[in-house]
Amino acid sequence: MRTRLKTALGLLLTGIMLFPVYWMLNVSLTRDQDMRKSPPDLFPSHVTLEGYRAVLDQQLPYLGTSLVIGLGTVALTVALAAPAGYALAKLRPRGGGIMSFVLLAAQMIPGIIMAMGFYAIYLQLGLLQTVPGLIVADSTLAVPFAVLIFTAFMSAIPGELLQAAKTDGAGPLRTFWSIVLPMSRNAVVTVSLFAFLWSWSDFIFASTLAGGGAHEPITLGIYHYIGNNNQQWNAIMATAVVASLPATVILVLAQRYVAAGVTAGAVKD
Repeated sequence: MRTRLKTALGLLLTGIMLFPVYWMLNVSLTRDQDMRKSPPDLFPSHVTLEGYRAVLDQQLPYLGTSLVIGLGTVALTVALAAPAGYALAKLRPRGGGIMSFVLLAAQMIPGIIMAMGFYAIYLQLGLLQTVPGLIVADSTLAVPFAVLIFTAFMSAIPGELLQAAKTDGAGPLRTFWSIVLPMSRNAVVTVSLFAFLWSWSDFIFASTLAGGGAHEPITLGIYHYIGNNNQQWNAIMATAVVASLPATVILVLAQRYVAAGVTAGAVKD
């Protein structure tokens, strides 16, 4: 009986948490004239695909830009964080503890403050409203978290493997590339997933550093639908549905790697 109650409670809570997702899908299929009905329809009485047509006609460039920014952020984050995590975990540099604390503190800096700093720097460098500028900015959100994940994961790699590689003549770089990085696949997937999701959903950096430019991400594409006198809610929700699909698919495919990556280093033998 208790098991059934727990199951029912779990299903109820899951339904409550997923209701906004259902409502997003419902509104994306609802006609404009049915938006203000009271009470609103739990199911669209007259299904329309106008919102999805708007996505195909207007939002594909924004989606393409977000994909480029997301993949670029993943590549830059892994390229910077993996060697840093290896150094902190295995090479034990001086000031490693202080560096870990600084990385932890860096995650507490509000994004708007960082955005203002980037704006001043990019204005001088001519990087405003550019894709590389957004990639660098989004990476600053992911790199501190990524270094901590890599450090925790790589700390659990047996030292005997690294000693054996050193005995065979491999230097630190060769050991990292040939042994440590392949063994850190779960951490790489975890870091890549979070870096992609952060860049894909970013609005603060996008609106501050890329607003009005030729290359805007999907978050600004959705924002352009909202005006003072016009809110195209079915187009907004249809765009949100389409924009959620890549992240959802990636999360489903990578969930087992993420579960292993985020718990790495939590238990020591």
